Amino acid sequence: MVKVRGKRGYMRIGIVGFGFIGRHLYQRLMQGGEPGLSVAFVWNRSPGKVAGVPLGLILRDLAEAAAKRADLIVEVAHPAVTRAHGADFVAAADYLVTSVTALADDALRGKLVETALARKHRLFVPHGALVGLDTLVEQRHRLAEVTITFRKHPKNLDFAESGIDPEIVKGPTVLYDGPARGIAPMFPRNINTMITCALATVGLDKCRAVLIADPALDKAYAEIEARGHDGSRIATWNEQPATGVSGNDMLASIIGSVRAAVGRPPGMAFV
Repeated sequence: MVKVRGKRGYMRIGIVGFGFIGRHLYQRLMQGGEPGLSVAFVWNRSPGKVAGVPLGLILRDLAEAAAKRADLIVEVAHPAVTRAHGADFVAAADYLVTSVTALADDALRGKLVETALARKHRLFVPHGALVGLDTLVEQRHRLAEVTITFRKHPKNLDFAESGIDPEIVKGPTVLYDGPARGIAPMFPRNINTMITCALATVGLDKCRAVLIADPALDKAYAEIEARGHDGSRIATWNEQPATGVSGNDMLASIIGSVRAAVGRPPGMAFV
């Protein structure tokens, strides 16, 4: 059941980014698909993409987000948004970060958590394609090592910041194999779930991230293997069609995270 906020009787959601996921979230809220939730504002870097959104809901400048009095701001744009505006967002409202690679910056993450606690707000990290997040969080103190592996078609990867020429991918190609922290700046739009996994388990420097591009694939695959100090093992496998740089299940995943963001105590939480 949705917890009401203030005297308005519903939660107001600010949507930062109006691509595949942002548009879906907006449409679902506007169509009444999530009773108790409404749209406070919509922002997009390219104003032309928000054509059709009522003018009163369009935010032109992210610096003015606080004036829209959202209860929860949902970022579905790019990690640069959190770097530039995240502290202001979480000072004004609860904040759900989908571009989780921004949180690989320890100083930035620390500032956001500190601000959230000071303002009695919540900083939310969505589960994304991370199957079994609750179990991993519950068992994190027992884990000795964690490996998360992504396998994707190169067309579903954004190579722009990787320094890698996609033309080298002729068959299954390991693009990265190392600590999760290192891959964050290389593929900021593709590996958010890897960073979530690292933050939820053994940390950015101990969690091993493996990214494999394979032109023979017609789906995206995410595999997690976590081993405990006592010899225990947790393994998950997620297979899904991909649209752009996101898997199709991200639509339902984000809606689920928004629902789960209700009624949590101040600070950082995984949803």
